Amino acid sequence: MSDLSVASTAVHRRALLLLLLTAVLWSLGGVLIKWVDWNPVAIAGTRSLIGAALIWIVFRRELRFTWTFDQIGGAVAYAGTVVLFVIANKLTTAANAILLQYTAPVYVALFSPWFLGERADRRDWLSMLVMLCGMALFFMDELNFDGYLGNVIALISGLCFAWLTLFLRRQKDSSSLPSLLLGNLLAGAIGLPFMFQSMPDLSSCTGLLLLGVVQLGLPYILYALALRHVRAVDGILIPMIEPVLNPVWVFLMMGEQPSPWALVGGAIIIGAVIFRARQ
Repeated sequence: MSDLSVASTAVHRRALLLLLLTAVLWSLGGVLIKWVDWNPVAIAGTRSLIGAALIWIVFRRELRFTWTFDQIGGAVAYAGTVVLFVIANKLTTAANAILLQYTAPVYVALFSPWFLGERADRRDWLSMLVMLCGMALFFMDELNFDGYLGNVIALISGLCFAWLTLFLRRQKDSSSLPSLLLGNLLAGAIGLPFMFQSMPDLSSCTGLLLLGVVQLGLPYILYALALRHVRAVDGILIPMIEPVLNPVWVFLMMGEQPSPWALVGGAIIIGAVIFRARQ
């Protein structure tokens, strides 16, 4: 194997590790949001503003605002992802919202060939099917047909998540961080009217800081960096381990035990993600 091939393989593996770390940090959202006693949309807006501040503080000298279609599209898709998901959780069950948002890989696989020139193969579709089945088992005890509007919004959130991945991947030869900064600012602006209905206490402010830095800002930076070196389909499939980890943190910190079906579904998803990461 040539030195160039070895270096390329090493870069790819680092990108996969970044995706796994991204999923771990994203998964802290459930327990941290439970920590914060405040309006959900205000939480979403505030954590986005904190995430924007993190990106600006660390990368301000590297940020270049070109206002291209890809940069703006990524920003809008980002804001749609984080805000609509919170609204969906308000209008339907958390299980419905997560499962429907993670239809995103299907959209990525469908749109990647013409938008990115990256075609999904049979292995991609098989992995997607296995993971979605595992997720359905994971949330089997909590899924229901209530909250029609919330379910529709969750589906739209999944579509936004897919397009965020596509737009970030299409900016692989430049920096996609300006899209994340603009998206965070847009999400913050959407949440702004809800921030003044009441004020969070000191404990909730600590939770908000952790949400903005650890659960949102840092992992999306890692996600953008990883997508420079992996296909969009891989970039959306590997983080599907996140919903499995979310209740793990809740169990460890709050004692809420997952059901037997959740354990089976979680094992399927983790196995599929490990299989993908080793390819």
